[in-house]
Amino acid sequence: MHEPEKVRTDTLDDYLAALSRSTIEPGLNWDVVEAKWPGIVEAFHGFNVLDVAAFTPNDIDDLMADHRVIRNRKKLEAVVYNAGEMLNIAPDADGFRAYLRSHGSFEATVADLRRRFKFMGEMGAYHFLFVVGEKVPAHEDWLKSHPESGARH
Repeated sequence: MHEPEKVRTDTLDDYLAALSRSTIEPGLNWDVVEAKWPGIVEAFHGFNVLDVAAFTPNDIDDLMADHRVIRNRKKLEAVVYNAGEMLNIAPDADGFRAYLRSHGSFEATVADLRRRFKFMGEMGAYHFLFVVGEKVPAHEDWLKSHPESGARH
């Protein structure tokens, strides 16, 4: 098991990239996602949140034909939806960071992430919060209290 690499979150685009990875990876071979990640980033315009939020159903159709991405329509649609939801929450990284820290507890933050964002499960929320540098419980302790999440890292 290896610890995921933390990412810089200087822009809302950085948050969208981390959130998207946490929504795309579950249920898939992580080596496949890692190999395709550069193409996914390119296909989603570097995760420019304004561009991605403006994707249309025709853009999703184009992505479904793009060999560079994981061609799961629901996950692709989730990335677009989640970009729009991020913009609904905050126009910039500072505002989104403040949103993440506004819930009072890790569990409350996870619950709100799962409510607001598509394809965001318990493990995905934990992964997202960890990689963007938010406070999370120790992985082993968290797994003990969430055995249904499994330990596939």
